[in-house]
Amino acid sequence: MRIADTLLRVAMVGLGLSCGTVAGVGFATFGVAFMATPALAFDGTKSDDTIAGAPPLTPMQAFRSGAHWLKEGNKTKALHELRYAAENGHALAQWKLGRMYASGDGVAQDDLKAFNYFRRIADSHADDNPDTPQARFVSNAFVALGHYYLEGIPNTRIKPDPDRAREMFNYAASYFRDPDAQYYLARLYLNGNGAPRDPRTAARWFGLSAQKGQCQAQAMLGAMLFSGDHVPRQAARGLMWLTLAKANAQSSDQTWVANLYDSAYQQSTEDERALALVYLKHWLETRRE
Repeated sequence: MRIADTLLRVAMVGLGLSCGTVAGVGFATFGVAFMATPALAFDGTKSDDTIAGAPPLTPMQAFRSGAHWLKEGNKTKALHELRYAAENGHALAQWKLGRMYASGDGVAQDDLKAFNYFRRIADSHADDNPDTPQARFVSNAFVALGHYYLEGIPNTRIKPDPDRAREMFNYAASYFRDPDAQYYLARLYLNGNGAPRDPRTAARWFGLSAQKGQCQAQAMLGAMLFSGDHVPRQAARGLMWLTLAKANAQSSDQTWVANLYDSAYQQSTEDERALALVYLKHWLETRRE
């Protein structure tokens, strides 16, 4: 068996890691159904599900009901309940609606509505404890806002603003230690977009993200270390990170990760490949502890 095959096989055993994306945060569902009273939702629509004489639901009850209807595949009822919960301050309902509008999942795709839901989360929960389960949804909202500010939303008041994008990524990267935010912040420093071009700072953020299993950061860090691009060359350690990145990359738009790995492997020596395997085994052992 080639060392390349061994590297990949070892990397994939027991990891359970995947490349982070804005849409990749999990969403818990609940099995109890409720019906919400009418309410004007944050996105301007109106929920008209009701039970005559029933007391208003709590936001948590409405969220659970919405999650239940999503699980059942009834997105119309789910939207009513989630909008009620979101309008009454339930952050996870706001996040889920933001994701639905961003991707057009069960609703007409509308980036401005998605932006507004994510902004509401950021405005209300920026100081949440970063170690709570909800924090990952809050930090993901900051990452989503960072992308919207970076690209802008056509035909709306949201114009491209790289400086504001950097602020969003930096906050999520620093306060919430979000690996996706750390990766995208590193890209800004690497490209000099919204931040002074600083490859060494980029490498530091790539490293923090890579340690958390973010495959794109692993690939970028690995490529920089393998080639000695603005950092001291460490070919074997770079090949280790590229191996992990290739093992963790899952989506079709991440073929560039495999290409970086293949290029580095073809250029590496047998000694570098063997040392990369040693580094990889050690990294996996520390992850299991």
